[in-house]
Amino acid sequence: MKFIKNIKISEFRENDRIDDIFFVKFKKGVNTYAKGFYFDLTLADSSGNIEYKYWGGPDEGRIRNLYESIKPDSIVHVQGKIGEYKGRLQFTTNEPFLFEVLKPEQYNDGDFVKVSQRDLEEMYLEILEYIELVENAQIKKLLTTVFHDKEFENRFKKHPGAIEIHHNWVGGLMEHVLQILKYCKTSWEIFPLNKDLLIMGALLHDVGKLEEIQVTSRIKGTNRGQLTGHLILSSVFVSKKCDEFLIDNELKDKIMHMIVSHHGKLEYGTVKEPMFPEALTLYLADESSSKIAEMIEFIENARQGTEDDFMFNKRSGKNILLK
Repeated sequence: MKFIKNIKISEFRENDRIDDIFFVKFKKGVNTYAKGFYFDLTLADSSGNIEYKYWGGPDEGRIRNLYESIKPDSIVHVQGKIGEYKGRLQFTTNEPFLFEVLKPEQYNDGDFVKVSQRDLEEMYLEILEYIELVENAQIKKLLTTVFHDKEFENRFKKHPGAIEIHHNWVGGLMEHVLQILKYCKTSWEIFPLNKDLLIMGALLHDVGKLEEIQVTSRIKGTNRGQLTGHLILSSVFVSKKCDEFLIDNELKDKIMHMIVSHHGKLEYGTVKEPMFPEALTLYLADESSSKIAEMIEFIENARQGTEDDFMFNKRSGKNILLK
């Protein structure tokens, strides 16, 4: 039997009866209560997370076996009820309602990861059009070779821009890159900037995310990404390509600086702060794309759970207008 997702977590309301599938984001251990044993999980889908409790009976062995059968990124079929606890919705299952771990053939991965609202092929064609604007022959050859490589193309098209916060959906990386390219295009039309540097920097500043992030039933970090991060991974990739296509050292140094400085400030994890106009432009474009997308995403999610005019955003430390 193949299970199809029925309702998004963002649509849950108190007293709803739920019979649906989710992925397991966190496990929190088996504990005792008056009637037996329980465990806590965080369940998730493409719309968000919810805290979950399984209230089991007195058979400790059965409850522990069920808990141990839940692996990282497990997809589970759950029956239960939505209640409220300390002002937040909570999903609970009481025996004899069902909780089971599904096999891969019993669900579709696409039910759990958001997909861009824009057409992936259309966005990739836009990227190729920007490459055609490059005038430096070596940079143009480098970018053309990279972005016409089919394996790279397939990965880049589908990759998210982040695990959470902004552009965290299939195709999110392309959306982020295109927003930066459009910002950079406006900038080089206003200021005397090196267009080729900006296109190169915009296209490849986050290329390390192809190794930093992976998509299974959810978006998560890879071991390599956790240990090194996309700034380093992007730098290694771009450095190798510059050497392969014989980019001269002065130009390579500028390109590398743009990669390592694109987070802008040392407290944001950047290696160097921007030291020339194109590097500054790339940082501002990256910051604009990520921060605006983050706020829009926060507002859209918040509107589904409240009719208030404002909601406090912990990440930014301020109230956000929702209307």
